[in-house]
Amino acid sequence: MNKRTGNSANGRVTLKMLAAELGLDPATVSVVLNNVPGRSIPEATRERIRALARDRNYQPSFIARSLRSSRTMMIGVLVPVLSEGYHSEVLNGIYDHLLDEHYFNFIVCHRHRPELVEQYPDMLASRGAEGILAIDTHLTHELVVPAVSIAGHSRIPGVSNVVLDHKVAGHLTLKHLYDLGHRKIAFMRGQPYSADSEVRWQGLTAAASELGLVIDPQLTVQLTEDVSSPENGYPMVQPLIASHRKFTAVVCFNDMAAIGVTRALHDAHIRVPEDVSVVGFDDIPLSKFNTPRLTTIRQPLHEMGALAARTLLNCLKGEGPMPEERAVRPELIVRESTGPVRHLD
Repeated sequence: MNKRTGNSANGRVTLKMLAAELGLDPATVSVVLNNVPGRSIPEATRERIRALARDRNYQPSFIARSLRSSRTMMIGVLVPVLSEGYHSEVLNGIYDHLLDEHYFNFIVCHRHRPELVEQYPDMLASRGAEGILAIDTHLTHELVVPAVSIAGHSRIPGVSNVVLDHKVAGHLTLKHLYDLGHRKIAFMRGQPYSADSEVRWQGLTAAASELGLVIDPQLTVQLTEDVSSPENGYPMVQPLIASHRKFTAVVCFNDMAAIGVTRALHDAHIRVPEDVSVVGFDDIPLSKFNTPRLTTIRQPLHEMGALAARTLLNCLKGEGPMPEERAVRPELIVRESTGPVRHLD
């Protein structure tokens, strides 16, 4: 201990030091500084303790408090990549709710590498995470702590899924294009490792069948690169353009890809929407400022993140078991990138 400052060797004032200086029992000081209810301590004594704590710049030990309460108030977050768009919007929803509830979070990025998806939940739990929030992550088995998966579709004990109704999304997308006269539609499938890829495709194929639309394999492209920017969509539409196959609309896997597709069409002197309509998915903030503004399927991404965090914290507080699934409904947002078919030949 440093006699001149009253601090420990590492410069930190401890609760025991305050108690010794005040001539009080450390338990009494702890009760006051941790606002423990139900203890009869004179207000004058309480004020003496608070005043000295302020004067000595006392900071409580979070680790010690966690050991006493068996609570760390920390949540682990799994995400493929930190990027603009889908992941950042969901993360903002998570952040806001955890902040309101005074929780801290660890974030790890796994790049869809199976060995990291396998290892990271245990590593986070061993470092104090009370629960796991997984974004666009393919979980395969029960975890050591409760978990909520955003865009998760596997039925796993102890894991709740927050999902979009992709059947409704597929119907909204294709009914909009169908009503505008589109019959020759190009489709973009998502990366195989993306959690929503298969279920989104199933929603589109079901809607196409209901409407009598034919999905032409020669007008279907597959995203493969782990890229979360418009450059992911740009090269995907170029082979369709070069093939001179006729199509009047493109349904994209997400908004970032749709922005890349719009630019590729523009560079090929194909007008959007006069010649080809483009539909995105997610309704990220950038979609409102693209030229033309993007017609898209809105996922309430911020709300989905907050819902996932709320579901997990309710479980940790003992407010009932987690539901197996929480479904949210999509919404069609019509802007400038879609229009009626003008050339049917």
